[in-house]
Amino acid sequence: MTTPDAAGVFRRLHQGELLLLPNAWDAGTARLTESLGAKAIATTSAGVAWAHGYPDGNALPPRLLAATVGEIVRIVRVPVTADMEGGYSDDLAAVETAVALVVEAGAVGINLEDATKPPDLLCRKIEAAKRAANGAGVDLFVNARADVYLRGLVPPERRVEETLRRAELYRAAGADGLFAPNLSHPDEIRAVSAGAGLPLNVIPARGLPPIGELRGLGVARLSAGADIAESVFGFVSGLARGFLAARAYPITDSAMPYKEINALFPP
Repeated sequence: MTTPDAAGVFRRLHQGELLLLPNAWDAGTARLTESLGAKAIATTSAGVAWAHGYPDGNALPPRLLAATVGEIVRIVRVPVTADMEGGYSDDLAAVETAVALVVEAGAVGINLEDATKPPDLLCRKIEAAKRAANGAGVDLFVNARADVYLRGLVPPERRVEETLRRAELYRAAGADGLFAPNLSHPDEIRAVSAGAGLPLNVIPARGLPPIGELRGLGVARLSAGADIAESVFGFVSGLARGFLAARAYPITDSAMPYKEINALFPP
């Protein structure tokens, strides 16, 4: 799939059935999730950072994210979108350069977050990301993450209003989607999806309705976030702890057979 084709496919995936993204963190996990039916691959910023020995939180050098995206694009045949946290800098030129690296590696979508920074700063980062993508001739899908719910930035009764205020700003700056982590109450999901004017992305959170009900509430995209990576770290920790304590061999009934794993990757 060419990059323009992948960009078009990825944009259309937000318009039909609920888009499910079980976030990957390297070429292996990306290819595995693709083989299980994922229609697009999204990276988890935490998982990619941990895989390279960095903490989550804008510490990963952008060149390593770009290298990871390139490795994923090489092995999968579906669109790839990358979580870029806050763009790894508040310097707009640095953000534009980082986005250019990721786009050059083959990504057709990115996430950019506001965290605790002023919304106006994310607006300028979105504009910088679009400049970088336009310079490369890529119709980049920018998913703007509003952390109102995730970080409790305003009192509960004002969260819908503040999320919609930010959505309006980000849409005007060129955002293509709205990501609202920890938005979970059905009535609030419905209100945000109806008022945002952008496809709504949520993640698993306490109180989130069953997956089968989300599309009816207006959700376009459900990401796993760091949940799968966290679970894998927990599983590996248990196996390694038992082995290092000389209590057990690291063999489980749930292990995927070596031949099946190896067959995922053509020579």
